[in-house]
Amino acid sequence: MNYWLIKSEPNEYSYDDLVRLGKDHWDGVRNYAARNHMKAMKKGDLAFFYHSVKEKSIVGIAECVTEYYPDPTTDDDRWVVVDFAPKQKLKKSVSLDEIKQEEFLKDMTLLKISRLSVQPVKKEEFDYIIKMSEA
Repeated sequence: MNYWLIKSEPNEYSYDDLVRLGKDHWDGVRNYAARNHMKAMKKGDLAFFYHSVKEKSIVGIAECVTEYYPDPTTDDDRWVVVDFAPKQKLKKSVSLDEIKQEEFLKDMTLLKISRLSVQPVKKEEFDYIIKMSEA
């Protein structure tokens, strides 16, 4: 299993929207690195759902329920989507500021390539953030 972080502006598409829908495709990715990460996703992989812009917090976990397929929002065959289903809302959201304060997380992609909308997360980082959300 692999671990990921997916970002969305909560006023555009929030974790609660995914919960309401039950399952949805992750579309609109127009960055080659993010697209390549989506192509690497496998059914059963877990992704942190990060609310960007004003909140800047990890708020939930989504599960990848399909592997990539062509993005239905464009005719350009370079772009793909995967489907996610909500797995669980975190007991307490974990803010970007909290992540930045943790020495253990200093090499996290979120801090190194902050604008990337789909990015890998190491299992150890994933587990650490889960513990932070339960504190």
